[in-house]
Amino acid sequence: MSNSMIRKHGRTTQITQHAELQVLKRIRKFLLPKDFTVSSALLEEMAEGYDIGDPVVDRLLANNRKFAKPLQAYILQKPSSTASSQLDAQSNNPLNIESNPNLDLEINLSLKKDLTDNPDFQQLISQFSTHPEWFDVDLAEIGAIAYRRYPLMLIWLLRNVALMAGYSIPALSLPLIQTGALVHEALPRLMRTYSYILAVSEHPGLNDAPTVLAIGSEGWRQSINVRQIHAIVRQKLIEEGWDSDYWGTPINQTDMVATHLQFSLLIMRGLRILGARISAEEAKGILHLWHLASWWMGIDLKRLPQNETDCWAWLYTYLATQHLDFEVGKPLADALHRLPSQIMGEDNRKGRFVELVNASVTRTLVGDDISDGLGLPKSRLRHVVLVSVPILFGLDTLRRHNSKAAIKLEDFRAKRQNNMNWWLRKNDSYYSQ
Repeated sequence: MSNSMIRKHGRTTQITQHAELQVLKRIRKFLLPKDFTVSSALLEEMAEGYDIGDPVVDRLLANNRKFAKPLQAYILQKPSSTASSQLDAQSNNPLNIESNPNLDLEINLSLKKDLTDNPDFQQLISQFSTHPEWFDVDLAEIGAIAYRRYPLMLIWLLRNVALMAGYSIPALSLPLIQTGALVHEALPRLMRTYSYILAVSEHPGLNDAPTVLAIGSEGWRQSINVRQIHAIVRQKLIEEGWDSDYWGTPINQTDMVATHLQFSLLIMRGLRILGARISAEEAKGILHLWHLASWWMGIDLKRLPQNETDCWAWLYTYLATQHLDFEVGKPLADALHRLPSQIMGEDNRKGRFVELVNASVTRTLVGDDISDGLGLPKSRLRHVVLVSVPILFGLDTLRRHNSKAAIKLEDFRAKRQNNMNWWLRKNDSYYSQ
């Protein structure tokens, strides 16, 4: 194995540098084949990906051409498009096309600039106008239903596993630090991320859409918007002197694959550890669902690992070669950790209790070494979170074998989800409808 492939950027380390990290030991022991070895080809692919952003939209932004709203409106207003027929089949219009004349004006202005003749914009039209042939809507729906089955666990795992684990990696934390996201606006940033994973996992049983991730759906719309935001942030950081030789391009292909696995693989694994009975087909469906969302977000499809074992091999290789500096991510971790007390009041015992429970989830599922590095508190509640295991397992078993119980559990899930969406109902027009 060539050392140059590992150390092409200053952000990377020797493959054995973090061999004793708890999360790596667990992945290697429980989730990878016994004969697993790190692939030189994968290391080379990752090193190459650090220097690639999202070329199609980066070129558009370099010419001062924002694409999100014109793209959405152009696709949804084409009378013969798949998008229009799917939108007609839905009970709501996520863009309010007919009631928003400003979108027509925006399209006309864009057309005068020949935006629609731009080859990169044409590529986006092709990508977002219909589902690709490889997308299995039935499999993705199976995954979405499983993903949305546990509202409390979903946000627990988003904040305490997916996000907290990412804060241990400076290359993922630094763009957030430099833009001020999650330090000064921890709650809005968390809830908008939560909103995105909810939008991706909406399914016909929840929103009457014809399919999961239907063209014109909220998940489709947010994917386009976030892709533009990433491009704007990428451009801004580079203009302000981002050290690309050391870090690679900001929000690059390799780091975006890592984020893809945070939202899919890590949350799925967390659900299983906490007692959820996620079948092999449901697991495959969750990964398939996120394949489309991440492709829409600008990840080159060939870079996405195809099955669960490949996902763990990819994640192990990525984590094992990242330079870790907990001091970079500490402000983000602290802001996220202290949210309950900020919401409920600094002197509120319940807020402090929730903080300890959240920290216990991170310690249990991510590891003490990373939690210590991020400055998360230790608590006697550490193992209390595992009380959920027999509860979730029992409820899932009951749901599978008793149709009346399944209906009642779905009613409970819907009410719980509504409670979890309190911030979104106040601040996001889609959820306030």
